[in-house]
Amino acid sequence: MRPKPSPELAVTGPSENPQGGLSGVVKRAIVIGNGCAGAENQCIGLIRSLGLFDRHLYYSVARPRGGIYRWLHWLPISLYKKLGHFISCICSGFSIKANESGSRRSGIKDVFEVADAKQIAAMARRTFDKSGPLLVVASGRDTISVASSIRRLAMDYVFVVQVQHPRSRLGRFDLVITPRHDYFSLTPEGKKQTPFFLRPWVTPREPPGRNFLTTGALHNVDSSTLRKAALEWKEEFASLSKPLVVVNIEDLQQLCGMLQSILWSCGSLRISFSRRTRRRELISNPKVYIWDGKEPNPHLGHLALADAFIITADSISMLSEACTTGKPVYVVGAEWCTWKFSEFQKTLRERGAVRPLTGKENMVEKWSYTPLNDNAEAAKRVIQDLSERGWKIEA
Repeated sequence: MRPKPSPELAVTGPSENPQGGLSGVVKRAIVIGNGCAGAENQCIGLIRSLGLFDRHLYYSVARPRGGIYRWLHWLPISLYKKLGHFISCICSGFSIKANESGSRRSGIKDVFEVADAKQIAAMARRTFDKSGPLLVVASGRDTISVASSIRRLAMDYVFVVQVQHPRSRLGRFDLVITPRHDYFSLTPEGKKQTPFFLRPWVTPREPPGRNFLTTGALHNVDSSTLRKAALEWKEEFASLSKPLVVVNIEDLQQLCGMLQSILWSCGSLRISFSRRTRRRELISNPKVYIWDGKEPNPHLGHLALADAFIITADSISMLSEACTTGKPVYVVGAEWCTWKFSEFQKTLRERGAVRPLTGKENMVEKWSYTPLNDNAEAAKRVIQDLSERGWKIEA
């Protein structure tokens, strides 16, 4: 859902509460994203679990890309915008294009001004008596200043959740939701791996406190999403032999040999990968289908209908989604993971959710484990914190 011309009408509407207390009911939400689907899906997944998916607006804090801007991505968003505006003015005087990107969303106009945070805060205050508190969910580094400003300006009228660790000043938000492995630097093993002279610069530096810690990343996948995807893709997958094994990897070449070794036990093998490396040995096999991005993305269909998954170890989002299904998950490259990524892999192994892919597997074999339930657990924590303020989510 994208911003409408009249946000107040889009997220609110006339309603009556015969028992009174309308101002204590949360029935609308705003998602603030950074233009990255992975980060934004974490916000969407949370509000879906809270039952507010059909009553939210989306705002994007997006940086312009391409041209000279590719050298400025490390700057904080506030300084980035000011410097970007200055450069654009200079370049326009010399008829130089500062931004080579043709995307509307990546234009400088899509970046929040301070006035935008003020506008959202003012709307929250103005409509509080009629429409209740406003839930604000944000994710990504560039959203931090906007979300924290909204809370500062309308503290008594909003509840602000920051997904992913903001690295400092956690008190700027009502709740921070972040994976447990983000605190790896505070563990004995994490301290061993951090050179002494770098420790003052490694964040976070303090215990989580009231933060809510998840096992993996939040995501936009739940039981209702999977049921819908199963119905949408059932016909297309109906002719595939079982077991159906789905492979999500970065580079097909890195495990082509292992895939060939397990093909005998696969009914069908469907592969999605980032680098379009094609291997003749696999393409010619009738069991194998390689998605090249030209058709509708089958990702949700894969999650709903696959019997097992093979996933790259550094893909925390994909692993989090797959481990939500309760189906076998094989990991490629876990032995190369370091730092917090190794901690995440260790957690999944201890839960019995994942096993390393060796190339000797019989893919008919199954195992069970308690699926990850981070979305629902995070939503439960939001509801709990709201209740401490005398607020609740509209049923």
